[in-house]
Amino acid sequence: MPLILFNLDSDPSLFNGLADALKAKRGELEQRTFPDGESYLRVHTECAYQDVMIFCNLYKPDDKILRLLFLVSTLKEMGANRVGLITPYLPYMRQDKRFHQGECVSSRPFANIMSSALDLLVTMDPHLHRYHSLDEIYTLKSTVVSAAPLIAQWIKQHVSVPLLIGPDIESEQWVSEVARFAHAPFQILQKIRQGDREVDVSAPELTQYKEATPVLIDDIISSGHTLLKTIQHLTRAGMKRPVCIGVHGIFADDAFEQLTQVADIITTQCIPHTSNRIDIAQALADATLVLLND
Repeated sequence: MPLILFNLDSDPSLFNGLADALKAKRGELEQRTFPDGESYLRVHTECAYQDVMIFCNLYKPDDKILRLLFLVSTLKEMGANRVGLITPYLPYMRQDKRFHQGECVSSRPFANIMSSALDLLVTMDPHLHRYHSLDEIYTLKSTVVSAAPLIAQWIKQHVSVPLLIGPDIESEQWVSEVARFAHAPFQILQKIRQGDREVDVSAPELTQYKEATPVLIDDIISSGHTLLKTIQHLTRAGMKRPVCIGVHGIFADDAFEQLTQVADIITTQCIPHTSNRIDIAQALADATLVLLND
């Protein structure tokens, strides 16, 4: 029996790419909202004894999670064999420590909710800072897809002489992996925090790389403050106009507009945005099939 794939409130282009790569049957789902704001959901595809994956990108998750749980519950009541989630962006991973008394470390209760509801989870480069793996908080079968080979392939195709740059020491392991795939040199900057919102950076001597195009790589581009400081440093050093590549392009406030004035901005499809240039459908599909057959 073919795998069934449902799209819940997410990018139709990426959904179609996933369905094609998975050779999956597209599930039919009916949704509407009652006058009181409650959700109505109905599954029109027979799924008894079949594996079902739900494509639901949980960027800005709070508006989607309840409908996701309703859908998972309905599929299981209809007799689905296993129900899994494909979400390129896994939320609440950055809230991994209690800094003040009474704060919710929301990565943990969120992981508990997802682990209780689902059988499988596929995601791309979640923010693993204080956690070493998803298995520390998730108890379901999961797999993490690395964007590093995809980013490296884009660099090889579009940047003739790249110098890869990580904005801080946390990025070294990840940037070095992209550099290995791209067969390119890399440098890691040091982030210097000056209060809650102000950051500065320091970097090693870059004279030997004057003919290279700086390629700044980070997993999440949100405020853009660190990247902007890094670009200022590179400009003072006489470097070429840089390329900034992010896996997850959040772009808080006017971050994208500020960045595009000084750099070329490239992101993966993990969060739909005009900067999306790196296709992730095949990589997510391959990982899903491995997880299903494990």
